[in-house]
Amino acid sequence: MRTIKIAILGLGNVGGATSQIILNKKNALADFTGKNIEIKYVLVNDINKKRNWDTENIVITDDFQAILNDAEVEIVAEALGGIHPAYEYMKSCLLAGKHVVTANKAALAHGLKELHQIADEKGLSLLYEASVGGAIPGLTAISIPLCANSFTKVRGILNGTCNYILTMMEREGMEFDQVLKLAQEKGFAEADPTADIEGIDVANKLSILTYLALGTYIPPTQISRQGISHIGMTDIEEAKKDGKRLRLIGEAHINEQGSISCNVGVTALEAEDPLYNVCDEFNAIYVEGDLSGPVMFYGKGAGPFPTGSAVAGDIAQIAKLL
Repeated sequence: MRTIKIAILGLGNVGGATSQIILNKKNALADFTGKNIEIKYVLVNDINKKRNWDTENIVITDDFQAILNDAEVEIVAEALGGIHPAYEYMKSCLLAGKHVVTANKAALAHGLKELHQIADEKGLSLLYEASVGGAIPGLTAISIPLCANSFTKVRGILNGTCNYILTMMEREGMEFDQVLKLAQEKGFAEADPTADIEGIDVANKLSILTYLALGTYIPPTQISRQGISHIGMTDIEEAKKDGKRLRLIGEAHINEQGSISCNVGVTALEAEDPLYNVCDEFNAIYVEGDLSGPVMFYGKGAGPFPTGSAVAGDIAQIAKLL
């Protein structure tokens, strides 16, 4: 059985979970791919830092060039987070002839069109199921099973932090600041929650979804955006009186003029809206196709192992074809 050697960039929550999935699900992955998937390198900032992840028989390095120049490494999984240097690393790997998998919506949305162009020119795979919706296989469904469709709309609840905050405000009557603190304590929100609560994260994900579903790349900086930091209990109660529920929605659709409208903002959902019952840290992706009609994908949109499972799935999909 052939062995496919890979490298993982980053050993934080997503990179660490991905490494453990590759190690612990070795037999299942081999059954699917017909190959052995072996982690040769993991890139970290500090090679002396103590970690809880199992790294036996893996080269822990802080030298990206060692990975880039190693012809044995066929697939690189990027899990660093942030735009730089993650974007430059992915671009360099593609130019060096390596397939790339990423969970990094910020870096991907920043350079999605260019990265795809390089991958296409080189005949390589660039997969990023984990970048939107964690374990939800929405991107794969849009790209493969539903590929014959012409989509007219994509929308969703795409940020677990915001959804948790709005759910708890409605359910428990807690003010925004109280719930944000609780979300941080539970690990649903970062110490600096700006990207989440100001809608930046959703704009990145909507940019990716718009490219895949509607065929047009719209940089996240060009997407109209509003977060949830202005929402108070008065807003929540007013919506409840009308039988509605506030949610942060990312939406893109083709308008009557044939152009694409993109928006991220708080929406008061009617009870019959398919996104109405998406609560807590869960996410949902909704699309409308000319053949499929409306389709919705629902599940946990974040977390190390849900996200890591999607990264591992992309790695396996590439390995199966090598």
